[in-house]
Amino acid sequence: MTTHTILQPAGWAKPNGYANGVAAQGRFVFVGGQIGWNGQSRFETDDLVGQVRQTLQNVVDVLAEAGAKPEHVTTMTWYLTNKKDYLGNLAGIGKAYREIMGRNFPAMAVVEVTALVEDRAKVEIQAMAVVPM
Repeated sequence: MTTHTILQPAGWAKPNGYANGVAAQGRFVFVGGQIGWNGQSRFETDDLVGQVRQTLQNVVDVLAEAGAKPEHVTTMTWYLTNKKDYLGNLAGIGKAYREIMGRNFPAMAVVEVTALVEDRAKVEIQAMAVVPM
């Protein structure tokens, strides 16, 4: 059973890799900002694509604790330390996203920040999911 409705205003160009909006009903799950280190708080790479992959896996692991899955994610906010690095690696980031999150594209925002709290972190992702009741 689907609990999500993608909000796509008439006449708007279809977004690529995200939704303009999502309406959903169910139990809310909030995932705090996750970064590209493993479950033992250790970075295994300084590569942006590798950190995105680990960060997304961390989001999925937290979701699983609430019985949620990637398809339940309704919104994500990505914080990046280098916009050019992000734009230069879109193909690899997209591949990692699809491998971890599937073809689920929630409402998203991507923001460049001057730094994250962990110096080696290149990306932080916060997410919200709605699980069917």
